[in-house]
Amino acid sequence: MAFLELKHVHTRYGKVDCLKGVSVAVEEGQIVALLGANGAGKTTTLKTVSGLVRPSAGEVFFKGRPISALSVQAVVRLGISHVPEGRRIFQRLDVLENLELGAFIRRDRAAVAGDLEQVFGIFPLLKKRLRQRAGTLSGGEQQMLAIGRALMSRPSVLLLDEPSLGLAPILVTAIFRMIEEVHRRGMTILLVEQNARMALKVASRAYVIETGQIVLEGPSSEIAGNPAVQSAYLGGC
Repeated sequence: MAFLELKHVHTRYGKVDCLKGVSVAVEEGQIVALLGANGAGKTTTLKTVSGLVRPSAGEVFFKGRPISALSVQAVVRLGISHVPEGRRIFQRLDVLENLELGAFIRRDRAAVAGDLEQVFGIFPLLKKRLRQRAGTLSGGEQQMLAIGRALMSRPSVLLLDEPSLGLAPILVTAIFRMIEEVHRRGMTILLVEQNARMALKVASRAYVIETGQIVLEGPSSEIAGNPAVQSAYLGGC
């Protein structure tokens, strides 16, 4: 069994079926990309993993253990951290307070300070903005803060939902460099991203989801070379 795995997962909002038998496997140490159009089920997939919504059928496994019945806090304690679409930082708090809230489940306070320094090693700009109110940061800086906050729980899996959303191209490149750095430090990542070109560049494996169903999967190089993917997500190149 994979490190993180969804098996035949169905998730619905009311009477609407959003996921229809989704199966996704993420091996330890991989970056796996989940591609698809708006409304295809990408965000719902991540929410189902993190416990924000519960599947109506199927199961999510982490390290071989079923986790679909667990609370969000219990999922975080197991080592899965979710960076939501739109960042969702605490805008009225400063950068340091946001980062400290990322470690709210931890009791090893001495180690938290060391992890803060590791976050600053990946995102040095955050250290310069330590006492700045988070709502005054640029979009790129807020994304750095959202990822840094997630890392403060010391996860082994990071769920990233549209990290490049709304960012200028030069910032998109910078954010993906930082994602690669997080990965180099040992993080397993499930990445939802509409910028398919960048996602396929950093991921080793990818899935394409359409109307709640996985329609294509394989190594990123193969997915990138698929004519249908090129036409739909890569501008036909």
